[in-house]
Amino acid sequence: MSKYDFDKVTDRHGTSSLKYDFGMERRRRDDLLPLWVADMDFKLPDEILDDIKARVDHGIFGYTDPKEDYQKAVSNWYSKRHGFEVEEDWNTVVPGIVYAIAIAVRAFTQPGESVIIQEPVYYPFRETIELNKRKVVNNQLVYKDGHYEIDFEDFEKKVVEENVKLFLLCSPHNPAGRVWTKEELIKLGDICVRNNVTIFADEIHSDFVFKGYEHTPFITLGEKYTKNLILGTSPSKTFNIAGLQIANIIIPNESVRYKFRNENDAGGYSQCNAIGLTATKSCYEKGGEWVDELIAYLEGNLDYIRDFIKEKLPKIKLIEPEGTYLIWLDFADAFDNYRDLRKFIEDEAKLWLDGGVIFGRETALFERINIASPRSIIEQAMEQLYAAYSRRFG
Repeated sequence: MSKYDFDKVTDRHGTSSLKYDFGMERRRRDDLLPLWVADMDFKLPDEILDDIKARVDHGIFGYTDPKEDYQKAVSNWYSKRHGFEVEEDWNTVVPGIVYAIAIAVRAFTQPGESVIIQEPVYYPFRETIELNKRKVVNNQLVYKDGHYEIDFEDFEKKVVEENVKLFLLCSPHNPAGRVWTKEELIKLGDICVRNNVTIFADEIHSDFVFKGYEHTPFITLGEKYTKNLILGTSPSKTFNIAGLQIANIIIPNESVRYKFRNENDAGGYSQCNAIGLTATKSCYEKGGEWVDELIAYLEGNLDYIRDFIKEKLPKIKLIEPEGTYLIWLDFADAFDNYRDLRKFIEDEAKLWLDGGVIFGRETALFERINIASPRSIIEQAMEQLYAAYSRRFG
């Protein structure tokens, strides 16, 4: 029997929720069911909320930094769930992963130098590189038989030819849903080591891995691969506390850590979000059972969607996810152009999803759906999709 109720629907309208309250600003309409941004619709458990309330009741929110108990909570979480210890000196607390990527881009490259990514990928990767006037180099993932693979030959060729300085790795991968194997990560690591490429491993989705798969933290590959490593971690996805703006950037190598922190200082950031520190510590100390039940619930949502698509939406392909709560759908058998697909999704199905084109030019006929909502919301979304599909295709 479950301890936590993930079926409960909480009305989020009127909370300045990016997901629910900005339809007019972002889509010029407010009649769409939102399953787009990576933001879950589940309340935190009472044991964590009680700690946050106690901090609020104290009533003073001045400058705040992480103490030893915070660092211990972070290390214990990653030790128990991912098999590695985090030394206190390794961790730099910042407002978020994308912020940290921007800091890394500025710290380890110069304007005009190359940064490599693997599209389709989380779109702020490309945006952050381009906005900082660096060159984007794309090692396109290979889409084959409903599955994504890495083209290692292309990766190394481009690293060498483009004199790449920094690699932004998404692990587990958003939106492709891949949980990279240890062997795949070692191959990437070997190429980066040979060519002195700094690796920023964004592992923000590492707590969401489905049965039959195992996340390999890049930091566990050994010292050979960690001397140029920046490991991006955060409770913001696992516990849906992105609004509290906390990420833990783990850098084992002292010289790499110095460069990152120096650039962070140059950006003017110092003390952390006071409530974010309290929430993170509480989440990592008390949230394990909640996360375990959450993953089981998400697997149930995935099972429902998989069966629904197979039975009622034969022209749509589910890219089987190995991790994350974001699923990737291929509409290429149903549509031959992006505009018609978007019209179908928004005007006919009345859904707000993330269109595949924002993750890369080659995936314009894909859509990303966030399945981290109560089952009733997922069922409503699929029924709306089916009703539009039936009108289109009979």
